[in-house]
Amino acid sequence: MQHKPQKRHKALQPLSREHHHGLLLSWKIRSGFSKNIEPKRIKTYADWFYETHLVPHFEMEEKHIFTILKEDNDHIKRAMADHRRLKRLFTKQDDEAKALSKIEEELDKHIRFEERVLFPEIQKVATESQLALIEEIHKEEDFEDKIDDEFWK
Repeated sequence: MQHKPQKRHKALQPLSREHHHGLLLSWKIRSGFSKNIEPKRIKTYADWFYETHLVPHFEMEEKHIFTILKEDNDHIKRAMADHRRLKRLFTKQDDEAKALSKIEEELDKHIRFEERVLFPEIQKVATESQLALIEEIHKEEDFEDKIDDEFWK
């Protein structure tokens, strides 16, 4: 099934670019597994990515993006449940390989859901002032990667 790229409002474009980096994390985990990289090495990178990029991203979405829709909206409920599940997976201490495998799968599904379903719905109902506030609050920064152990190459 082919998905047509969504035209994203400029206020949401930085978040979509952050989603791209999240999809790359999933790819890096898959790549590490395919190269039989020790799970501890992959987890070190995943933990860094989580703390540096995902935690602030989740906070931004939960405080300023998801609130555009009603709290009882089914898509918001799903996105919040996804965030909780991902947080648990990232902070899980046992069986790194299993946790990484679930992170790779869950993060990929979650990002695609937000991009294909949730963000278009938010865009439909968001006011110009809400979108302007998002633009003001969420300044895009250049993505800084952790490249001391590029296990995915």
